[in-house]
Amino acid sequence: MTTTGARHGPGGLRSFYENPLVPVVSGAERAQRQALMLARALGPADGGRAPATVLDVGCGDGSAAAITAPHLPGHRLVGVDWSQEALRRAATRIPYTVRGELTGTGLPFGDGVADAVLFSEVVEHLVDPDAALDELRRVLRPGGHLLLSTPNLAAWYNRGLLLAGVQPVFSEVSLRGIHGRPGSQVVGHLRLYTARALRGFLTAAGFEVVRMAGAPYHDVPRPLRPLDRALCRLPSLASILLVHARRAGR
Repeated sequence: MTTTGARHGPGGLRSFYENPLVPVVSGAERAQRQALMLARALGPADGGRAPATVLDVGCGDGSAAAITAPHLPGHRLVGVDWSQEALRRAATRIPYTVRGELTGTGLPFGDGVADAVLFSEVVEHLVDPDAALDELRRVLRPGGHLLLSTPNLAAWYNRGLLLAGVQPVFSEVSLRGIHGRPGSQVVGHLRLYTARALRGFLTAAGFEVVRMAGAPYHDVPRPLRPLDRALCRLPSLASILLVHARRAGR
């Protein structure tokens, strides 16, 4: 799908994300890798360990949560989004969905209620990512897990594109169309991170980075996909950055 040529009314970004033509599905392989990271962090829900509460904040249509759920047997996964259209679709894939926002009054959860937060392909869409991480830290218990993913500004092909004077993949200069970069989808990216910048950003927000890994991008041309997967071993060059962090402090 594409939103090229779309116009946006007084609702601005809100109306943009409520548009059913705006893609809300991320790559399945990225979701699979992130789910395995989370499963390792939480461990099994067995007789000696209470089930964990996992909030998928910005769950979109629930496709990533549906991939994650089989890796978390016994744990409780809750999808959270402020888009009514996205939640309508998510409700067909995951049992629990809640409408909530990172801005304004914040998420509809008490302090420290979550054992883990999934924050997949969301931070690049935010006007105020600092306030968003403050809110995620609030709902996480001390030592709780944050599993964040976001496109890598310094992905291997973006380095070559910049040298050639071409706008990097994932970056957008307009919500109405694609200008000066490969691709055909407008998805509303406002901010992009390198591995170094993301690590510093999370640390400043009160998180301890446990592990950073890479994931492939589902829209890389087919002949280049083996290379894209191979470079996931070097997160600074990977298409997608995957981070496991923990809430620091009390």
